Amino acid sequence: MSHDIAAPADPWPAPRATTPVEATVRLPGSKSITNRALVLAALAEGPSTVRQALRSRDTLLMARALTSLGAQVDTTGDDWAVSPLALAPASGAGEVTVDCGLAGTVMRFVPPVAGLVTGAVAFDGDPHMRTRPIGTVLEALRDLGVEVDDAEGTPGALPFTVHGTGRVRGGEVTVDASASSQFVSALLLAGARFDDGVDIRHSGDPIPSQPHIDMTVAMLRARGVEVEEHGAERWRVAPGTVAARDEVVEPDLSNAAPFLALAAVSGGSVTVRDWPSSTTQAGDALRDLLAAMGCTVERVPDGLRVTGPLDGVSGLRGIDADLHDVGELAPAVAALCALARTPSRLTGIAHIRGHETDRLAALATELGRLGADVDELPDGLVLRPAPLRGGLWRTYADHRMAHAGVIIGAAVDGVLVEDIATTSKTFTDFAGHWSRLLPARA
Repeated sequence: MSHDIAAPADPWPAPRATTPVEATVRLPGSKSITNRALVLAALAEGPSTVRQALRSRDTLLMARALTSLGAQVDTTGDDWAVSPLALAPASGAGEVTVDCGLAGTVMRFVPPVAGLVTGAVAFDGDPHMRTRPIGTVLEALRDLGVEVDDAEGTPGALPFTVHGTGRVRGGEVTVDASASSQFVSALLLAGARFDDGVDIRHSGDPIPSQPHIDMTVAMLRARGVEVEEHGAERWRVAPGTVAARDEVVEPDLSNAAPFLALAAVSGGSVTVRDWPSSTTQAGDALRDLLAAMGCTVERVPDGLRVTGPLDGVSGLRGIDADLHDVGELAPAVAALCALARTPSRLTGIAHIRGHETDRLAALATELGRLGADVDELPDGLVLRPAPLRGGLWRTYADHRMAHAGVIIGAAVDGVLVEDIATTSKTFTDFAGHWSRLLPARA
């Protein structure tokens, strides 16, 4: 249910942790699961409910996009009821416009669905979205028989228009998904509704964020869709129906990163409620990463508890980690590494240059401006111990950059986080939740 929330100050004074933080937090639902569940519910053979759906800008944009294509998505409660495309008239009267905002899942997952309705569907989003890669999906759709017009702006980028005919031929397609696993997930999610299904072959460097493809495959199979996997280079989805299924959305484990980091930098203990015993979410890697940095990580009846080193931030160890499969954690991990007492090397994350911003350049710039000894690599960062100071932390309209800023602010006096409201992408009133854990400001 929606609530009016006062806008936080901009720039926002990040609260400082002056004593060990002891807290239990309940996270909102996973954006990745919510948006996949919405797409699959829109393509299903009957009504579905997405329970404990994440209410955020990205998920509301997805709900509106699918509604514009002819599905019905009721977002008034905590559980979102979805009537699929087959139960509502396809939109063929004039051109439909889809606002992608800053949501990569909307920009990439919805165009294959748009090919299955009749009419023109125009896609655009926030200015920065015009720099994020989408050409691979558009070319794949053309190869599968869908007409796509991207001549209005830069080819292979927003804005573009999908001219749907009510059906997609499907079949074999080769893509280079080395820039984003979402290129594969986008085709997998809609593939069962294509006439010939879809047979996706990846050609290029290793695909980043493999857990997100695993998540897509698991959710398809849970709905009775036949999916064949051949390593990390080929996936085949057989044509057929998508069974209606109610989905209970797990907590967003990537959003746990700043809260668990708070335990690490303060020497306190933070428990995240309802941490799943088994999950395909990339955020589950936080357990091993934080343990390697000197935290105590344990499962407890309420969920997952992380306890920081006894001497707080001065007890944090640096790490040498390949974050290729969990790149979304890189900003929070980099912030912790900048505070650690030994050097760190984070690699395998060249692909995060194509996220909401070039996250490697942004992290190197912002950490460096606050005194960090940091080198930007082609595919990562090297961080060495150095005293940090307060100052302005820019977020570049990127929620993960905001998370990194508040982590630094919890350990360093005088950090001002620009545009903290960008966290609404995946966590409504993040600033309010964070402030309640750290009520006293520096």
